[in-house]
Amino acid sequence: MDHMHTHISQHVDKLHTRIRQHCNNANTKLTTTYRNAHVDSRSLVRGALLGIVLAWVISIAVQRMRARRKRDRNAVPRSPDLEKRSPFRAAEREPGVWIPQPFKRPCPPAYPSWDVATTKPLPYRPFRYGPKYNVTMGLRTMHWDDWIELDSDYMKYHDLKAQRIAERGSKCSTTAPEAMDGAMELLEELVDYLPMRYPSLYRRTGVGMDNVVTGESFDIVERPLAEDPMQMCARFVQDDLAIMFERPDGQYYLLAGSILLAGFWRLEDKLGLSMRDIHVTGDVPQFKEKLEKGMTNFFKRIQPEKPVLRNNYFIQVDDELAWSSSIGDEDSRDEGGIGWFTAEKNKAIRHHYFRSERQSLRRLPRSGGVVFTIRTYFHPMTEVCKEPYVPGRLASAVRSWGDDVSKYKGKERYQDVLLEYLDKMHQEQVENGLDLSKEDDVRSYPF
Repeated sequence: MDHMHTHISQHVDKLHTRIRQHCNNANTKLTTTYRNAHVDSRSLVRGALLGIVLAWVISIAVQRMRARRKRDRNAVPRSPDLEKRSPFRAAEREPGVWIPQPFKRPCPPAYPSWDVATTKPLPYRPFRYGPKYNVTMGLRTMHWDDWIELDSDYMKYHDLKAQRIAERGSKCSTTAPEAMDGAMELLEELVDYLPMRYPSLYRRTGVGMDNVVTGESFDIVERPLAEDPMQMCARFVQDDLAIMFERPDGQYYLLAGSILLAGFWRLEDKLGLSMRDIHVTGDVPQFKEKLEKGMTNFFKRIQPEKPVLRNNYFIQVDDELAWSSSIGDEDSRDEGGIGWFTAEKNKAIRHHYFRSERQSLRRLPRSGGVVFTIRTYFHPMTEVCKEPYVPGRLASAVRSWGDDVSKYKGKERYQDVLLEYLDKMHQEQVENGLDLSKEDDVRSYPF
């Protein structure tokens, strides 16, 4: 019995040993499998991360390669192949070379309630209080809807321009051969713009545009044109027009214009001159000291999508919009025969007129010419000074002119009468209750 018990015990011990060995073997296999699986999963994760990084690196490389190719396409090469020159960056463009840009001027909405008989001229009063008068370009951003301003003075300007064209022709309106494409571009721009902005005045046709009020029809397709393109442009608007083009010397030259109502200068004297020479020969105050560098940089950098505006003003002592006879004969050939020195001194206030210019400047995208539109507003001083705050502010502005500006604007010929009148009108406004502290709420530059 004891022997049997011993035998069973031994058999059980062996069985336990086998079971432990089997369990140990199984555990070892499971551990190895787990470890291998863990190693594989970490490899998969590392592989996935490596793939993501590699894809990101390739993406960056492709982007940089595309950017480099784009820069290479747009860069200005040393070769004369114009097709490779960039039209977008002024710094890369060779002087006198312009590549047409794809910019399209936004279409303007119709001018709200515009009427040729009732829409009054805008009251530009572009002067500031003294004591200091600053000579600057005075540029501000232009909204495309405001490129061309027409108003109830339209027929007066239209008829006077037609008279001037008939009497003076190419003396006032002309286009140099090299500027013809720019003049045609301006013509096309106006024919596109005006019927949209002023549909009660202009109607687009298959070959150009009709003036609904005057009955004129303009064909801009026929060749040759019926007249110089700048002359035709002048018949459309109340503005004088000028286009300046860059030549290989990097200077901008006046090569096309229709200057019919300038008052104090003649196109025939300035045509073909550089911007610098135009201002120097015109004795523009502080041009070399304060204006030349800024103007030169501006002309180089102005792009088609960024038009600007500026305003200026003068005092005139006669009522002639087209040419101020007070400064001499428009047809005088004597270089020293035109100037304020010819004007009668201290004429009565009824002969004083406030002359204001609103100028727009924009780059034509196809030709690269810089277009000036010069709209002149012309009103009797006695009418302007009825407006609140105007006589006091204008008197302060006139007193702030330095000697050079005073000479340029002819102050010595009219200052005594003008300032006495302005002071009187200002005092009357104050006595009638004008609150000087509220001026900023009522008027702001350039109004």
